[in-house]
Amino acid sequence: MDITYVPMARGFVYLAVVIDWFSRKVLSWRVSITMEADICVEALEEALARHGRPEIFNTDQGAQFTSHAFTSVLLKAGVAISMDGKGAWRDNIFVERLWRSIKYEEIYLRAYDTVSTARASISRYLTFYNDRRPHSSLDRRTPNQAYFNRQPHPAAA
Repeated sequence: MDITYVPMARGFVYLAVVIDWFSRKVLSWRVSITMEADICVEALEEALARHGRPEIFNTDQGAQFTSHAFTSVLLKAGVAISMDGKGAWRDNIFVERLWRSIKYEEIYLRAYDTVSTARASISRYLTFYNDRRPHSSLDRRTPNQAYFNRQPHPAAA
């Protein structure tokens, strides 16, 4: 999970996403005018409710992710918490690639006038991203194809 800013015609908003590392599927997301833990907690709770409990959940060490409100949701669900070290961008490369895609393919091409316009436009893009945008790292499959058609891991010898 990560959070980034979204420039608008005047000001900016924040975008928080929960992404599945294996498939690159955006499991849930939120847009907010503040960078509080609330939007991260809401996105996390939605991802857990809709997609189940992962074994490990990775974030950076931002205040939203180290807050009691956020970590208590993970601990209560029995999820191991993994936090990247300071400056360890490679640990969060999948969400960094998502930020690059959404900013260059959607956000920088628009000048959102309102938060609701930004939210609607980002929603359309994330639907496109999950449903129709193939990824070279997924053998030209979309995140949804990779997520819903996972092959079971072969048994270890």
